[in-house]
Amino acid sequence: MSLDFENTRQEDFPDNPIPEGDSPSALQDNITFEKAPEEVPFPQEPPGRTKRMLVEAFQTIVLALIFYFAIDTFIGRVEVQNISMLPTLHEGQFLMVDRFAYRKGDFERGDIVIFHNPTNPDEDYIKRLIGIPGDMIEVENGEMRVNGELQVEPYISGPPQYAGEWTVPEGYLFVLGDNRNSSYDSHSWGYLPQENVIGKAIVIYWPPKEIQIIRHESFGNAEVNP
Repeated sequence: MSLDFENTRQEDFPDNPIPEGDSPSALQDNITFEKAPEEVPFPQEPPGRTKRMLVEAFQTIVLALIFYFAIDTFIGRVEVQNISMLPTLHEGQFLMVDRFAYRKGDFERGDIVIFHNPTNPDEDYIKRLIGIPGDMIEVENGEMRVNGELQVEPYISGPPQYAGEWTVPEGYLFVLGDNRNSSYDSHSWGYLPQENVIGKAIVIYWPPKEIQIIRHESFGNAEVNP
């Protein structure tokens, strides 16, 4: 098929396709464009709020440090590093120690005490307090007597396989490990000077599954001989 342009009439192509009265600028004015949404500004911190937060954080840290050092003054922490207190205590346990328990010298038989080793002050030991000044300690045939009274000790690992007699002098203590036959204690090196005592073990706090208050055994009615 062919198109005959010569026979096409002029009126088929109007000279002015733009309607009368309208100009290109007018047409542009009639065109509307959708505006991009305005950006919402990010909320700003109120003046001074950041400074207050920093001050509060600093105060919290300072109070935590004061609290820590205050507790550390009264409560010590030690790790059990040997087997001398089995089965009561074992290696790897961490204990809280009351540093002020004996501030007035109120030593009690049966307490578990932490002290500087008299033969090597750089080492700290954990033992059970058996005798106070004036006490007479007797160990014979696997039994122990304090001032003549037989002591029932369900907490020890086994009867002691040694024998001896000791009278505790003034200013000293007599201590033994609960693992009687595997403990380097007063039956080996003698009496413990009271000034070497650090404090009284009060709580096992690690590991978490073993957290407990430490029981301090009573030695019945053992009294110092007159």
